[in-house]
Amino acid sequence: MMARTLHSVPVPRVDAGGSTPARARRSWLAPLLVVVLLGQMAVAMVTTAVQQTPTIDEPVYVATAADYLHAHRLRHNAEHPPLGKLVIAVGVAAADPHVDAAFTGDQGAAGRRLLYGSGNDPGRLMLWARLPVVVLTLLFGLVVFAFARDLAGPAAGAVALALYAFSPDVIAHGALATLDVPMAGFLLTSVWLLWRARERPRRCLPLAGAALGAAVATKMSALPAVPVLLALAVLALWPARRWRALAGAGVVAGAAVAVVWGAYLAVDPRLRWDPGAAHVPVVHGLRGLLVDLLPFPPAYRDGMRMQFGLENQPWQGFLFGHLYTGSHWYYLPAALLVKTPLGLLALWTAGAVALPAVRRLRPAAPYVLLPSGVLLAAAMTGARDFGTRYVVFLPLFLAVAGGCVVTLRTGPRGRASGRGRLGVGTPAGFAVGVTGLLVAWVAVSSLRTFPYYLPYANEAFGGPARTHVWLHDSNVDWGQDLGRLADRLRERYPGQRVWLVYKGSGVPSAYGIHAADPLRVPDGEVRGLLVVSDSAAAKARGRLARLLDDSRPVDEVGHSITLYRR
Repeated sequence: MMARTLHSVPVPRVDAGGSTPARARRSWLAPLLVVVLLGQMAVAMVTTAVQQTPTIDEPVYVATAADYLHAHRLRHNAEHPPLGKLVIAVGVAAADPHVDAAFTGDQGAAGRRLLYGSGNDPGRLMLWARLPVVVLTLLFGLVVFAFARDLAGPAAGAVALALYAFSPDVIAHGALATLDVPMAGFLLTSVWLLWRARERPRRCLPLAGAALGAAVATKMSALPAVPVLLALAVLALWPARRWRALAGAGVVAGAAVAVVWGAYLAVDPRLRWDPGAAHVPVVHGLRGLLVDLLPFPPAYRDGMRMQFGLENQPWQGFLFGHLYTGSHWYYLPAALLVKTPLGLLALWTAGAVALPAVRRLRPAAPYVLLPSGVLLAAAMTGARDFGTRYVVFLPLFLAVAGGCVVTLRTGPRGRASGRGRLGVGTPAGFAVGVTGLLVAWVAVSSLRTFPYYLPYANEAFGGPARTHVWLHDSNVDWGQDLGRLADRLRERYPGQRVWLVYKGSGVPSAYGIHAADPLRVPDGEVRGLLVVSDSAAAKARGRLARLLDDSRPVDEVGHSITLYRR
């Protein structure tokens, strides 16, 4: 009787994953971590979106988005495809700015006219234009979490999301109405869907192609990854029949091409395009042949020619205090050493080593490392040494790799072991502990720079206050602090004579800054407060260099603008 009673009582099942209450706690812990991590990221991005004035590129994108909405024409900013600006147009439509339909100036003048010359509130318009990119950046965080979770379990997903959510570069550029983070996020989404296509090809392959097309329709710099992703599509189905693998790659390619055409048709169903008005350069040789072979609209191909024309110009760079003309192949790796939290660098490296080295992670290595590696190599050959925003895809892909570090186990001789089924069992306490400490270090380093994410530098290089010593342009000073400068002048220097050398797209007088240009008068007349953007100071030669030599720094704004007394 007693035996029957005991057998009639339901007993919770205990397996290798732990007790039922423990598993229940873990079931809500992961969603909670996702909400907390993305919540802090949203606060950081919205705060910077509110406080920062337009960066150099943003007015062009916002004016182009407004032109899409009101004129439905492919006129401005042809060097970039339209999808990213269509995303920005969602916010522009919500702001409902007044647009001067009769304006015929170039794209830079169009941006200034929309923000400062048409009766619109530039702060309100820029916030609305930035919000769609903020939302998209948060959604890409879910992709990072899901990708790492699929590879190595919920703990890996949580670590990967933390690395993404605390990345200063992702926060900085995810809070701007620009194209870098959208392109990177669409590309990562495509790779994740290709990984999932190994089990669900019919559902995931078309979606992977659409995401790849979205990346290519946002920035042309995604094009070098296209052959890699098509090869990954073949790899995803190769264990089955070969013809199915090739057909799958065709589905991905077809969907990508369709999305690119769809982006242009969404702007103008008649695809009107005047290459003469855009001053499209002639491209010869292999580059010209590749452009002609692209299965995209004429406006896209001409945009590629414009990009090649920009690559042929002699741009100036600045690295570790050295001003130079041209480009250095090592510029981007060097800039990443400055701009990436040290804990993040450690976990990126560990993840990149673990993926090909650990047996159960090895199948994922081509999906995570090859696209980002090819894009990095392509970016390193570029002519414009302007900032780590050109490789902002690395914090996304390497966050996934870094999350996989928690799966490492210590073997009987103290070596990292990759044995066991993926995601099963308890990771070694040492690996988890070290990973947790590094994630905490990343979080502290990121939170300390709030809300100045654009000029971030890690502790080894002196923090954001010292970034201008090592780098320039969008690494430090992209014109984002004009509003903060206006507040500082009103609070601390009211009524003083101000001389200004500002590098940016904003209009100082629109923020109440009434300053003279010190480069248009004799040196002896420049007396009082000399305000210089740090990017301009980094490249100072001739008269500006002499003025700075005779001045002493007295204040700084946003780690991007320095105030001198002369």
